[in-house]
Amino acid sequence: MAAVKPPGMLRSMLTFSGGTFVSRILGLVREMAIAWAFGANATTDAFWVAFRIPNFMRRLFAEGSFSVAFVPVMTEFKETRSHAELKELVSRTAGTLGLILLVVTALGVLGAAWVTRGFAPGSIDEPLKFALTTDLLRLTFPFLLFVSLTALAGGILNSFNKFALPALTPVILNICLIAGALWLAPLLEVPIMALGWAILAAGILQLVVQFPALRRLDLLTLPRWGWRHEGVRRILRLMVPTLFGSSVAQINLLLDTLIASFLITGSQTWLAQSDRLLEFPLGIFGVALGTVILPTLSRHHVSTDREGFSKALDWGLRTTLLIAVPAMLALVLLAKPILFTLFQHGAFTARDVEMASLSLSALALGLPAFALVKVVAPAFYARQDTKTPVRAGIIAMVASMLLNVLFIGLLLVLWQVPETAAASWWSRLSTVPGLHMGLALASASASYVNLGLLWRALRRDGVFAAEPGWIAHWARLAGACLVMVAVLWAGLALWPDWDDLHVASRVLRLGGLIAAGGFAFVVALFASGFRLRNLRAP
Repeated sequence: MAAVKPPGMLRSMLTFSGGTFVSRILGLVREMAIAWAFGANATTDAFWVAFRIPNFMRRLFAEGSFSVAFVPVMTEFKETRSHAELKELVSRTAGTLGLILLVVTALGVLGAAWVTRGFAPGSIDEPLKFALTTDLLRLTFPFLLFVSLTALAGGILNSFNKFALPALTPVILNICLIAGALWLAPLLEVPIMALGWAILAAGILQLVVQFPALRRLDLLTLPRWGWRHEGVRRILRLMVPTLFGSSVAQINLLLDTLIASFLITGSQTWLAQSDRLLEFPLGIFGVALGTVILPTLSRHHVSTDREGFSKALDWGLRTTLLIAVPAMLALVLLAKPILFTLFQHGAFTARDVEMASLSLSALALGLPAFALVKVVAPAFYARQDTKTPVRAGIIAMVASMLLNVLFIGLLLVLWQVPETAAASWWSRLSTVPGLHMGLALASASASYVNLGLLWRALRRDGVFAAEPGWIAHWARLAGACLVMVAVLWAGLALWPDWDDLHVASRVLRLGGLIAAGGFAFVVALFASGFRLRNLRAP
């Protein structure tokens, strides 16, 4: 039987992006529902800390180190071994990963108070907030186990070029959280606990919906312990180092959580809202490109097709820049209009919008680097080189920690007022609003450090040779971005006030600005010589 040719990367990316787009739209609706129901206060800060810890570990284990270690090994077994050996790999991997994470989850639930002390020390002096965070963490921590097994299922499906279901699976989490905020919360004595129960339910449901697709591939099998299995040992050997290398942004975000616990009340929530809005373009295109390109690069590496490997990577870089650069500029310019339109309802105030816009604008500056790392890092993982991303990740993480101190210190000096001039810098941390912007700036800056180190290593290894046309690509992109920025600037000058507008007026104005800016970008891009065939993957 002739081998079935896998779909092109552009088609696969659009499939994955389509599913992710639905998920991200619902993600925005979920954030709107949470903001409307709870606002930005001590209870929402407690929830975001309790959710961020297992969610960080999910991104680290599931979307980070595990995926980038599992997919290349899975692809190699699929291309070079029998189906029985492939099924054995799936069974042993599921059993080993599941048992390890079951132990981690049990420790997290039993030691929730100690975990809260470690990651939100600023709440220790607030007993009610500390107790609430601990109770929420006990509910949210099992999410790690279920969602990591879901990532295993998604990695299997992605290896077979089935991207739609894994991309749509996060929709379940968003639906559960929306239901929790709007339906369950009013029924509970402590309303915010509804979000914890919603996360627990979503973790179970996300795993169960993968089963039919795995059954059709004849890869739905009982998990078995497989510490000594050849494939499992290789996955673990690749996975352990990448715990840092593949998820620097998430590690930085968790460190930001720790520092933000000492800042003014609301900082955790403002950072969480900013991160959610950044995840919209990053998840739709950055994660989609990284997910689609990894099996392709792995396949080229297994077949020793160096030219195909380089061309696939070149396509990924060009496509990422074409999307990430205008998205960065639009987020920076439209931060306040977006936040006013999406979140200023119910308990979420105009002051909350002002504060969240500071961190969103700062975090958006790192969007191109965040997205490019998603494409460049798979070039190492596909060749089963985990040491290089680890070194780059650790250096970037240290840089982020140092920059956190630097930027917060600078903001403390710049925003000093006479009333607090005599107070110590430590006491001013919890009284000066806006210091969370320094955390966002540090994360954005560290992402460029990470990208620069990976790029230097990529050129050193000689596995990438730029295709012709990069100068023209940069010129077209720069020109189109300038036109888009001019249109958006003119629109903001025409509509400077958003606070007192009716919701419908905000939606119409924001939609008009986005449509006008996007249209101007596309027209300028095509006028400069860009054609759709330039997006065709090799």
